[in-house]
Amino acid sequence: MKIEYNNLYTHFVFTTFNRMPLILENFRERIEKYITGIVNNNNCKMYSIYANPEHVHFLVSRAPQIDEESLATIVANSSEKFINDNNFCNGMFRWQQSCSAFSISKRNVHDLCKYIAMQNEHHKTQSFASEYDGYVKYYQNAIRNSTTEQ
Repeated sequence: MKIEYNNLYTHFVFTTFNRMPLILENFRERIEKYITGIVNNNNCKMYSIYANPEHVHFLVSRAPQIDEESLATIVANSSEKFINDNNFCNGMFRWQQSCSAFSISKRNVHDLCKYIAMQNEHHKTQSFASEYDGYVKYYQNAIRNSTTEQ
């Protein structure tokens, strides 16, 4: 059945191989624009993106025809090739073999966009490891709480 309207927001977090700070500031915006183009070319909409040295956050509204894993694979493979072809890092650029995808409700889109835009300031006070652990705990608790309420 064709889906006429969807409300599928996904917050992706990609991490560089071994969490190495491979994304250089002078290439950050070009990488963000390239990833945005990949998302848009797959009938999805980019809401916010920020490429930190060792990880990237981006929030998309997904088309119902593409699942999170397929979109993540396309973005990872294409952006790795783009970064390597343009020599945007010393040595070979690679993402970790897995990423994270968190569903977001429409009412949280604005706040998450602000959070992603402020990544540079945010990581002056909190490490990526601490941030990531917080996300995982938050979503694990949300899942536990929703199953115990039923």
